[in-house]
Parts: sequence; structure tokens; C-alpha cells
Amino acid sequence: MILVLTLAIVLGTMAGALLSARRQAKARTLADWAVGGRKFGVLIFWFLNAGEIYTTFAVLGISGFAWAYGAPAYLALTSVSLSATIGYWLMPLIWNAGRRHNLVTQADFFAAHYRATWLGVVVGLAGIAALIVYVQIQIVALSLIVRLTLGPEVSPAVSAIIAAIFMLGFVFFAGLRSAAFAAGVKDVLMVLIVIGLCATVAGKVGAASMLDVYRLAQDSYPGIGKLPGLQPSAGLGQIWLMTSALNVALGNWILPHLFQLCFSAGSEATIRRNAIWQPIYSLSYFFIILLGFAALLAGTQPAGGDTNAVLLQFVADRYPAWAVGIFAGTACLLALVPGSVLLLTAGSIFSRNVLLPLRPGLSDRTTLLASRLSMIGFAVAAVYLTLGGSKSLVEIGLSAYAAIGMLAPGVYAAFLWPRAHARGVFLGIVAGYFALLLPQAQALWKTLLPGWEVGLIAMAVNASVLVVVCLVLPIRQAKVVATA
Repeated sequence: MILVLTLAIVLGTMAGALLSARRQAKARTLADWAVGGRKFGVLIFWFLNAGEIYTTFAVLGISGFAWAYGAPAYLALTSVSLSATIGYWLMPLIWNAGRRHNLVTQADFFAAHYRATWLGVVVGLAGIAALIVYVQIQIVALSLIVRLTLGPEVSPAVSAIIAAIFMLGFVFFAGLRSAAFAAGVKDVLMVLIVIGLCATVAGKVGAASMLDVYRLAQDSYPGIGKLPGLQPSAGLGQIWLMTSALNVALGNWILPHLFQLCFSAGSEATIRRNAIWQPIYSLSYFFIILLGFAALLAGTQPAGGDTNAVLLQFVADRYPAWAVGIFAGTACLLALVPGSVLLLTAGSIFSRNVLLPLRPGLSDRTTLLASRLSMIGFAVAAVYLTLGGSKSLVEIGLSAYAAIGMLAPGVYAAFLWPRAHARGVFLGIVAGYFALLLPQAQALWKTLLPGWEVGLIAMAVNASVLVVVCLVLPIRQAKVVATA
């Protein structure tokens, strides 16, 4: 029953997504395929953008983080609200630049604004690397669901490959339009499932109500509801929460798929409405954290202590097969939809900003084909990372935000400081990656700034170098994208 219901939800959504996309228009150009023809209205844009709240990172990752650490899971609530505040200002600026100059990718923006095709190549490669890490989150979660439905005898490698194949199938032909339809389906289903689980979870753990679950958790595990949580030695205290939330908020719209998604909106008002309501939508994290605490009270023990599988194991242990099947099918969509958008973004960046500068004469049709084929390579790379690591989804997510945060100073400087230029942005990126990845630098930050999110420190180093270089070196070329 679990397998049948999971396949029915996943295959039914995929079929509906492809039919919906084909009824609108066939993706004939890269712009049609990658940004949906720049026509998405409030509802579709909502599900694609604000719907990022309902991903495997949010539902499986945060619930597992709450189970393992407790209060540090509140990071989800704070970071989403801060991101929406920044997005209300930043996203319309990105949208206007995209409309004015027919931009498709984030790397297009850097190349156009700073009049440097080579910078677009650098940014494109950095963006692809961060996207592959983010795709890893979706494949990790989806492979867990594959093993839940097909049985533990399916190896992690096979389940990861199956996950990647389904992910590619979502957008390989129809592009962003198919993901838009599926995003709406998965959000509606997930809201209903979270409501259903929370309405019944108290009875599963011996509590009188949902709020009583929090009381029982505090009584059974003192300190679970306040920082630093259940594992003080992990260093997840107040400083970690504030710096991590700020790093996620500053880097959220710099993620290439969300940056590119801004170009798909039909109007500036669509974007601003989305940003206004998104913090309210994020209150659903209250219930997701609740489920993590309930799993802890129920004594849930996922195989190998895998925090990513906590909620799946809890539902499988405490609910009937039909409920497990519906949850598993919907959880598949939580991974498939954002994962497919990530692969689509990586493919469009590769063809437009890495391949096209090397082969300027490529036609739209050839460029589109290159985008589709490159997605296969990126999916293979994400599968390789999945098999080689065992971090929690939240840890992988923070790594992706730290990596993509190296592009943030260049974006903010483009709209705030007319003196910024390509050489300053590039040297800032190089310095930022050294500060983020060099072991000696990591040891230094732990000594000087204990508890701080390393990604935020590296972003500050990046921005400082950018400012100094732009003050010392003159601007060589005029820009074509107007600053705010």
C-alpha cells in the first residue's frame, strides 16, 4: 500500500505537470524553459518561491534537527522572516534588471552589470558548485523515501540513482512550467498532511494537546526549549543562531535558482506580495518542530541514528500504512520539485554562461539541448556527494548557504555602490573562499570568534576586500545595469 500510494502521488503529479506545461506552450528557447517566459502570476510564483518553505530541508531536516538538538531548530523561523524582509527590497531590483536586459541567469546579471563576460563565467561556476551541494539535500532525502517504500534491501547507491532519475524527469522537457504545477500540488498536500499529523500527534505520545507536547518534551528533556539545546557541546548557542540566521537571510536570494526565479515573475507587484505574506507562511515551522519533539518523546530511533530519517521513521512506526504512503508520496514531491529547479538552474547557467562564451555562435536550440544534457552530469555529481557524506540536511544546507554567500557582496554592491567593479568583486570572491575553506582560517575564526557562523565571517572578509580593491583601483568600464 505504501508503494502504491507513493507511486500514485509522484507519477500522477509528474503527468499533470507535463500536461499543464504542454498546454501553455512548448519550451522552444532557453528563456521559455528556464524562466517560464517571464509570465508567472501571484499564485504560481507563490508556490515556486514561498513554497521553498516546504522542502525536505524544512520538513525532514528541521524536524530531525529538533529531535537531535532541540531549540537550535528555531533557526528556521528566524532565517525565513529575515529573508522575506530583504527579499521585499532586493527581488524587485533583480526583476527590473532582468526585464530591462533580457537576463536569464544570475551569472548574466554579473556579466551585464560589471561589463565582464569573464566574471559571468566565474560566478556561473561558483553558482553551479553551490547548487550541486543543494541538490545533494534533495537526493539524500529522496533516497531515504525510496528505501522506505521499496525496502531496506535497496542499497543507498541504487536509491540515490533512482532519486536523481525522477528529479531529472520533472523538468527535462517542459522546464520551469512543469515544476510550477508540481510545486502547487506538493504545497497543498504537505499543508494538509502537517495539519493531520499535528492534530493526531498528541495521542501518539501520551499528551493532552499539541502544546502539551512541548511541555512533556521540556519535562522529559530539560533545556530542549532554549539555547543551546540538548547538546551544549555542539556550540549551537545564541551567537550561532544569530549569525547563522543572518548568513542565511543575506544569502537566500543569492542562491542561483531563487535569483533566477525572480526573472520569471510577471510583475513587480507579484514579487512584493509574495514577500509580504511569506513570514506568515513560515509559522508552519512551529508544527514541524513540534513533530520533531513528538518523535523524541515517542522514542523514535531511525536506522543508524540518521537525523534526516527521524520524521519518516516516526510516521512509519505510529501511523497506518495508508497514512505512511500518502506522507511518503508527498515527501517525494518535497525533494523532486526543488531538486528539479536546482538542476534546471545549473543547466541554464552552464549553457548560457560557461559554454556560450566559449562557443558564441550556438543557436537557441543547441543551447537548450546543452542545458538539458548538462543537468545529467550535475545530478551524477550530486549522487556522488550523497554517497560520500552523512551530514544532516541542515548542516548540508548551511554549507550551501556559506558557499553561495561569496556572491552576495557583488550583488548588493551592484545596487548600492556605483563604484564597485569586476576586479573588486572577483578578488572579494577569491578572498572569501580562502576565508571559508582554508583550514588555517577556520582555526583562526574558532579562536577569535567562537560560535560564529563561518559563512558570515567569510562574507564579511569578501565584502571588505571588495571595498578596498574598488577604492584603490579605478573603474575601467561603465556599467549597463542602473543601480538603485
